[in-house]
Amino acid sequence: MTGEYRTQQEDFWAGEFGDDYTKRNQSAETIASNAALFSRVLPRTKRIESVIELGANIGMNLRALQLLLTKAALTGVEVNEAAARELSRIERIRVFNDSILDFKPEEKWDLALIKGVLIHIDPDQLSRVYDLLYAASRRYICIVEYYSPHPQALDYRGHQDRLFKRDFAGEVLDRFKDLTLLDYGFVYHRDPFPQDDINWFLLEKAVEA
Repeated sequence: MTGEYRTQQEDFWAGEFGDDYTKRNQSAETIASNAALFSRVLPRTKRIESVIELGANIGMNLRALQLLLTKAALTGVEVNEAAARELSRIERIRVFNDSILDFKPEEKWDLALIKGVLIHIDPDQLSRVYDLLYAASRRYICIVEYYSPHPQALDYRGHQDRLFKRDFAGEVLDRFKDLTLLDYGFVYHRDPFPQDDINWFLLEKAVEA
């Protein structure tokens, strides 16, 4: 445990590097690209009235979802204090300034979203986040991350053990047998509305009769 956090990765993102990330990743173009991505995901869902994003940063994903889900209640969980403070300034978004390794949901949301976050989690702690995604979701889980069929650790801006690739969605499906894969896709960095060569997966919980 580093400082007040459970892992080195949490401490990394809660501090100066996380602050710098926030400064680099805020633009109207990012929101537009995210809206284009979610416009491919959401048609496979029904009645999304609430969304929680784990690792929301300053809300580039939640701002995009506001354009598509105009009446949905949106919630973000963010470990970086400066990012959480900026996120809290956005209307209709409830914010928890907390680590997703410690956050304990007291309710469920129609859609639980994680995007570009699992790749930065200590692999030994992934099961905690998978359990949180499942516990927070009333019906749908959306995972948007780099994909690899086999676990890999990559250099991230000169830092080791800060970026990992694997089959996150597959591991979640294996962990929770009542989940099914509804849809998936890939967004290329040369797309008119680009993402960073990422894969998205939409999972659904079994609906009780």
